[in-house]
Amino acid sequence: MEPLKLAVFDAEDLAVVSAHLQDAVIRVGDIAFLPAAHRFALVLRRFDWEASGKQPRRRLAGLHFEGVQAVRTRGIDRARPDDVLNLLAVTFEPGDPPAGRIRLVFAGGACLQLEVDWLEASLKDLGPVWAAKRRPIHDLESA
Repeated sequence: MEPLKLAVFDAEDLAVVSAHLQDAVIRVGDIAFLPAAHRFALVLRRFDWEASGKQPRRRLAGLHFEGVQAVRTRGIDRARPDDVLNLLAVTFEPGDPPAGRIRLVFAGGACLQLEVDWLEASLKDLGPVWAAKRRPIHDLESA
């Protein structure tokens, strides 16, 4: 399987990226806001949904957003860099076009909200691939 490399310029693009990132795990210490560059970046270990039917696996990937003016968090303690977050979805809420809010929603109620001047992001696999212990399971009955 070729490494994934996706660009985001609208909400539909972001929905595709969100699907690829469902169940990604992220160390709190691998999250960075670079205010001078108006960039928000993170390194994650995404579940490789494209490898369905094969041995479950994860891939190291990088995700960054441009035009970021502010970042808000809920349920994330930056003083605990080894804590692990399980990503459920990435969404976009339009504001005064082309600005808006990007939300990264995690299991357990944690959330990151990015205030952006426009929607622009990039997701890229960084190389390493390894066997996952198991395929993520979602309890749809309690959702």
